[in-house]
Amino acid sequence: MAGNWKMYKTAKDTRAYFAKFLPLVNGVADREIVLCPPFPNLEAAVSEAQGSQVKIGAQNLYWGKEGAVTGEVSGPMIHAVGCTHVIIAHSERREYFNESEEDVTRKTKAALEAQLNPIVCVGERLGERESGQTERVLREQFQGGIGPLAPEEFAQIVIAYEPVWAIGTGKTATPEIAEEAHRMIREEARRRFGEDAAAKVRILYGGSVKPENVKSLMAKEEIDGVLVGGASLDPQSFAAIVNF
Repeated sequence: MAGNWKMYKTAKDTRAYFAKFLPLVNGVADREIVLCPPFPNLEAAVSEAQGSQVKIGAQNLYWGKEGAVTGEVSGPMIHAVGCTHVIIAHSERREYFNESEEDVTRKTKAALEAQLNPIVCVGERLGERESGQTERVLREQFQGGIGPLAPEEFAQIVIAYEPVWAIGTGKTATPEIAEEAHRMIREEARRRFGEDAAAKVRILYGGSVKPENVKSLMAKEEIDGVLVGGASLDPQSFAAIVNF
């Protein structure tokens, strides 16, 4: 159950959030909880989450360890702050910053080298969905970005299916649409990495997840968790999703 805060909240807001959120999820032991604040808030989030079961992740990273790359943040820096996870290739990174499948591979490998758990995003745009290209897009994103990983690397990643048309729009893929896409992704995993690896990989759904729809989404066998955007900004809302 992962939350992506995107470009919201300050360090002060982060501390206030955790003061409200942690009591609401105290004792939850049968699911993994990850929150991904903006870079300036990571240290505050790690500090506030200490001693709880909540893990902290970053929203992006650069594939190099260090260097003259102004404005970028490396995996070792993120790990040193105390993070355990990092989101790779969110659709907003693909759309606004032109991240390619080669970027996905390099960033995923860099995250693993830095002992971070990558949450690798894939998903189609509205036009691609309406023209029947969903399977082609998901196949190309998997083969281009995830496929080049070694089997032992693939075993350490989480995949997030995020239909671009359902992110921040209020539109949500029906549980059936989401499950169909998850099945396509798992079939690609089966072709590339084998039956056992495909069965074990966790595939999250992301796209306007709310307390009102999380139960119906999670009822689907192919959906292993969620990556929540806007609804994760409110501690009570995200706690309701975590505790569905």
